[in-house]
Amino acid sequence: MHDLPRAGQRLLDTRHHVETPEGIDLVLRPAGVLPRILAFLIDLLIRGAILLVAFIVLAILGQFGVGLASILYFLIDWWYMVLFEVLNQGRSPGKQALGLRVVHDDGTPVGWGASLTRNLLRFVDLLPVGYCLGLVSCLSNPAFKRLGDLAAGTLVVYRDESSKRPAIPEGDAERAPFRLELDEQRALLGFVERQGGLSAARRTELASILAAPLEVPPEQAEARLNGIARGLMGSA
Repeated sequence: MHDLPRAGQRLLDTRHHVETPEGIDLVLRPAGVLPRILAFLIDLLIRGAILLVAFIVLAILGQFGVGLASILYFLIDWWYMVLFEVLNQGRSPGKQALGLRVVHDDGTPVGWGASLTRNLLRFVDLLPVGYCLGLVSCLSNPAFKRLGDLAAGTLVVYRDESSKRPAIPEGDAERAPFRLELDEQRALLGFVERQGGLSAARRTELASILAAPLEVPPEQAEARLNGIARGLMGSA
């Protein structure tokens, strides 16, 4: 018989839910161990190829070339990941090939401080050999975070396509005649997002339920809801 999870026990999951200050729900998909390893190996091969070519060319310069090669090794070893993560939307070439990116825990783009922290602590994840600590950390964390991610407050997630804004008929943005709670805003935007798949009669029927609180006749309720939705989302 399998043991049931204890109360409060967090399990490995493939979804990370984030609520933005604007009340928008984001669902991020943390990347597991295997795709992260493959992405790292791709980046390792790219760095190795760059260094190999550079060392061959700089060897012509003798001792001066050796010094330049040492500097180049330091720069590529420590700054390759950071520069790509910050300047390329959280994607190194390896992550981009696997459809991954690095973000903050709240889903915002990774910044210099967080990227530096997670990459500087990579040497800890490498201990004692072969990324042992990093692997244990990933497998024991619900969002597959290695130690560097825990310290930096970052996630490696799958790069989902940006969702399109729901199409709203053109018109002026309006304010609701009363204060909308967060769940009411979500319900209103949900109606607007799905109205394209409803018949005109069904849209009118649903919208007319709110005709009285919106202070409009039932036949004008749908247009009123669309106007309020434009106000919530910002006029295009």
